[in-house]
Amino acid sequence: MAERILVTSALPYANGPIHLGHMVEYIQTDIYVRFQRSCGKDVVYFCADDTHGTPIELNAAKHGLKPEEFIARFYEAHQADFREFGVQFDYFHSTNSPENKHYAELIYGRLKEHGDIEKRDVEQAYCEVDKRFLPDRFIKGTCPNCKAADQYGDACEKCGKAYAPTDLIEPRCALCNTPPVRRKSPHLFFKLSNHAGFLQETLRKPDFLHQGLATQLQGFFEQGLADWDISRDGPYFGFPIPGETDKYFYVWLDAPIGYIATTEKWAQTTGKAKSALDYWAEGSDARIVHFIGKDIVYFHALFWPAVLKVAGLKRPDAIKVHGHLTLNGEKMSKTRGTLIAARAYLEHLDPSYLRYFYAATLGSGIEDIDLSLKDFRLRVNGELVNNIGNLANRSLSMLAGAVLEKRLAPATKEGPGKALVEAALARVPEVREAFEKLEYRNAIRIITEISQTANGFLQNAAPWAKVKTDPEAARADLSDAAEVAYLLGALLSPVIPRVTEKLFAQLNAPPLTFEALATARYPLLDRSRPVGTPEPLLPRLEEDRVNAILGQPPAAAEPAKEGKKKASEPKPAEAKAPEAKPAEAAPGEIEIGDFAKVVLKVGKILAAERVPKADKLLKLTVDLGEEQPRTICSGIAEAFQPEQVQGRKVVVVANLKPRMLRGIESRGMILTAGPGGKDLSLLDPGDMPPGSEVK
Repeated sequence: MAERILVTSALPYANGPIHLGHMVEYIQTDIYVRFQRSCGKDVVYFCADDTHGTPIELNAAKHGLKPEEFIARFYEAHQADFREFGVQFDYFHSTNSPENKHYAELIYGRLKEHGDIEKRDVEQAYCEVDKRFLPDRFIKGTCPNCKAADQYGDACEKCGKAYAPTDLIEPRCALCNTPPVRRKSPHLFFKLSNHAGFLQETLRKPDFLHQGLATQLQGFFEQGLADWDISRDGPYFGFPIPGETDKYFYVWLDAPIGYIATTEKWAQTTGKAKSALDYWAEGSDARIVHFIGKDIVYFHALFWPAVLKVAGLKRPDAIKVHGHLTLNGEKMSKTRGTLIAARAYLEHLDPSYLRYFYAATLGSGIEDIDLSLKDFRLRVNGELVNNIGNLANRSLSMLAGAVLEKRLAPATKEGPGKALVEAALARVPEVREAFEKLEYRNAIRIITEISQTANGFLQNAAPWAKVKTDPEAARADLSDAAEVAYLLGALLSPVIPRVTEKLFAQLNAPPLTFEALATARYPLLDRSRPVGTPEPLLPRLEEDRVNAILGQPPAAAEPAKEGKKKASEPKPAEAKAPEAKPAEAAPGEIEIGDFAKVVLKVGKILAAERVPKADKLLKLTVDLGEEQPRTICSGIAEAFQPEQVQGRKVVVVANLKPRMLRGIESRGMILTAGPGGKDLSLLDPGDMPPGSEVK
């Protein structure tokens, strides 16, 4: 029987749209779920909107809406964003649901029966105008730490210091702006301090939590675990506490219970389980894994396990924690324009690019990751498009041509092609281990190395040269390269599933799973089946398209490295106009006949390498639709790495006299635009085949 795993991501707050910082977690989790399923595990993946609490109540009022109407705005929008990013939940629910109310009351009742609920008086700010206590976001004032004005009652947005609402200097009601008074009110506390021994034992389990975080949490035990206030005074958007008057469950009590409630709703809807207790009952054989950000570790690693223990329910087996996302090296901020909504990204770019980049950047630790737009573009183009995508396209394009007629060659008993595939298969356990340990960047590194080796094999075999003289030899080489492309599709399926689905269709082959790879042998493809119709798996990422997700022109989207003035620096009162330079002589006019002498053709760069001791030169192997590819030396090495141009279509001056450059005969010129050095762009002829004339 397959291992059963229940996986959750943290519940997004129904107070705004999903942004790219959120997507780190959901993509990370989705990759893990898809990988486990590919390995043959029985995995369910749940999430829900987190809908209760003061911020939602306050924002709903600002919009003239009831809280239920306000959260409904985001319920469908959140799911649409997740769907388009390829994040597949088995069920997406809401904490404002009958199932969540049922389990919140059930768990609270068990905590109370166990003697772990205690009532205590709490002094709070109270607004005599609005007739309500003022928790968290219902009160504003001056930060007691840094003295910043206009701060909310839970934490300062300037210095980050957390405090109680009663600590604010010169507090005022956020609704009517009047100063509050102080009143006492009875609150309900969960006696977390009773469970210090159990929690320390839980934190010592090697697979439960990142050990660095487990060590950090020891500070809470050294100062004494504080009991947890689980109630709020009404009016409050949440569930009323049974047996109490005008008291509501604090959002952080019912939010994690949403994991259980979503399991219950899924069970009722699909019939795939009798109830949530098939997974959440103490002693269940299912493995429960939570994915969260590092800012909510306290709730999930201390409060949540203790509540589940007292309630007689199963505790999570593992909590996987990730860091935050920065953009171009800066903290994401709405005011700075660096908090990019998922929808803004989707309006301009394919989500597969971001899924790949996040995977290529994520490890198992809690360090922050940076979405540098330049690195994003270069890495996606260099690895995914020009390396992995190019291997598939160049192999299948030649196989599907008029000479080879989409037919694969029979598998060889020996030779470099078979050795290539078997060497790639030998690295599958490394990739599997990396995915299992959430070391996605290592998995991507190995996958990229496999692809680079296969591209090198094709470059040495040169099937484009053999196809006219020995088509069967060319067919054999290309078939073995297609085998590696098929394997890469399997290894990348958890990361970019929509792209690999296209690849499998072009290979005319069924999806290949990690479970099948455990016993797979050469050949992987059914060589009796024809390949399908090839096309590029993904287009290159162009700078203007990437910059568009910021809603800014390209020049403003990426920060300057040196000499850039900070926003706080004063601008000069008036800038002097630069002195005029002597005009350079314009080139003489030419006749149309002169221009007609230049033969421009579409070329495809099959391989690229640096020229030794020449900082500006790349040696390119370019297909111009001729019997043999040409060697062209091009002065673009300052602007492009070799892997960035491999697979690119370019415009070539095809009738330029050959010339020797650094001992290499160069037969042609690549056309570029720009002033030179690092500021160059290759002219893109579009999807025309190599050898097409450019007029």
